[in-house]
Amino acid sequence: MEVILREHVDHLGRRGEIVKVADGYARNYLLPRNLALPATEGNRKQVERQRAMFEAKETEDRAAAQRVADRIAGIEVVIARRVGETEALYGSVTSADIAEALAAKGYEIDRRKLQLEEAIKRIGDFDVPVKLFRDVTSTVKVHVVPAGAAAPQE
Repeated sequence: MEVILREHVDHLGRRGEIVKVADGYARNYLLPRNLALPATEGNRKQVERQRAMFEAKETEDRAAAQRVADRIAGIEVVIARRVGETEALYGSVTSADIAEALAAKGYEIDRRKLQLEEAIKRIGDFDVPVKLFRDVTSTVKVHVVPAGAAAPQE
C-alpha cells in the first residue's frame, strides 16, 4: 500500500514522502496515529500545498531544538543511589530518573528523548545522549554516586 507520510517516521521516511508499506502496517499503525494518509490523488495535491508550510515549521523546530541542545550541552547531574558491597546499585537509574534530575535543574526534557540504551546499574560517570530532533543530539553527563557520599563539584 502506498501512503503519504504526514510526520517523519524513523527508518521509513520524511514528512511528505510517498512510501510503499505493508497493508497491515499502514492500517494498524500509520493511519490510526495520523502519521500517514492513503496515497490518493486528492491527498497528493493537499500534501503539495502544505509542503512549504511544513518545511518552514521544520526549520523552526530544528532551530529551537538546537538552542536547547546548546543550553544542555554542559549540564551534569548527580544521582545518589543505595549500593551493595560490590558497588552494584539496589535498583537502577532510568531515563525517568535522569529527566527528573534535569527538571530539578530547570531543564524540562521528555524522558523519551533520553537515548539511554539500558538502565544504569552501577556507580560511575555516564554520557547520556539526548535526541531533541532528528539530527540534533546533545549529551548530558550523569554521575551516579553512592547515597550519602559527597557529590562531585560542578
